Amino acid sequence: MARRSRTTRPDRSSREVPTLPAGPVPIDTGTAHLEQDPDHAARVTLHVNGVPSSCLDLADPGFLAFEYLQQMAAVVDLLPPGPVRALHLGAAGCALPRQIEHVRPDSRQLGVDIDARLLTLVREWFSLPRAPRLRLRADDAGHALASLPAASFDVVVRDAFDGDTTPGHLVGRAFASAALRVLRPGGLLLVNCADRPPLERTRQELASIVPSLDEDAVAAGHLAVVAEPAVLKGRRYGNVVIAAVAPGSADPAAGPDLGDAGLARALRSLAVPARVLVGDELARLVGSAAPLP
Repeated sequence: MARRSRTTRPDRSSREVPTLPAGPVPIDTGTAHLEQDPDHAARVTLHVNGVPSSCLDLADPGFLAFEYLQQMAAVVDLLPPGPVRALHLGAAGCALPRQIEHVRPDSRQLGVDIDARLLTLVREWFSLPRAPRLRLRADDAGHALASLPAASFDVVVRDAFDGDTTPGHLVGRAFASAALRVLRPGGLLLVNCADRPPLERTRQELASIVPSLDEDAVAAGHLAVVAEPAVLKGRRYGNVVIAAVAPGSADPAAGPDLGDAGLARALRSLAVPARVLVGDELARLVGSAAPLP
């Protein structure tokens, strides 16, 4: 399967880079601050309460700076070509929705964020797709998830943090069940898990998702973790992407194969190479971990 580069040629039709605020801007949950790259005038990092939350190139909608978003995009490439319906729990600056729209025009996406003021500002600051291609909803991610109809999305992304921790109601078996409920059979759940050695949080998150999948999901390549090798070996703190294929198809083998050799090659070819663990390697990682409460 052909893979798309994460850094594309600039979109020459993009509007000029808007004038951006130089200092902190009040938002509902604290402050937002934009840091422009001195070497790339169009490239900007959004900090929310001091934490880097999104990085965008306003002249290149296909650009993704954060390694874990590049990894997620590589997994989304396993879906059939064409538009997708995607739900983003934790929208921030909408870097991934912007990239998905760029590589899959006419996709329909919903970004949810608890901070209404932040969503208003990113609409003003960044060149985001307009509704209905990208709708932004100010809401608690768990509440929004419960309100959405079943089997209505191809992709669900959980990328919501309070500081460096995922809110408690967005982890565990109940969250996994709720997220998989809104996915069509064969759809993708992508979870950003920030973890440190010995990856206990990752193991617990995986153990929380397994009960909501098909019985042979691990053997079928329908559950995986993706990260840089040093993170997977427990050598340092970093982001771990958990990917799961939603059950429900009449053919249990249907849906993306997360053990696909093309995905492994695409991850290795990133600027910061990553690995994917599936099957027996994944089972060993999960071990005897218990689900999160």
